[in-house]
Amino acid sequence: MRICFQLERGANEILMQIRTARKIQNEVSLQDPIGIDKEGNEITLIDVIGNEGDSVVDEVELKMQVRRLYNKMKAVLKNREKTVLELRYGLCNGSSKTQREIASMLGISRSYVSRIEKKAIKKLSRELEPESCH
Repeated sequence: MRICFQLERGANEILMQIRTARKIQNEVSLQDPIGIDKEGNEITLIDVIGNEGDSVVDEVELKMQVRRLYNKMKAVLKNREKTVLELRYGLCNGSSKTQREIASMLGISRSYVSRIEKKAIKKLSRELEPESCH
């Protein structure tokens, strides 16, 4: 969440800078200098947008991968497997549990929780492989 908030804030600051510059000049060039870095090198708008853009792309890609993982969990895992992974990795409330805690909650042995977890991860791994690997 913090990274996402920082990315949004950074993007908003860039947009505000662009809007301000447009009001003053009516146009903005991505090559226009906007400041100087620690080493005294000139920073252009394209430099800032390029770095932020890469971060935003990475963030979007991560969110897409997470969504794909959740969809695959719903589609291929049995309820117990899904429950074990949700509890083990804190997917519901951000609080992860140990195998022992999960075993106690579900009334099964810790070793059985371990087997369920491994089997579920193996299923997901197969499903998330690139299409060419199936």
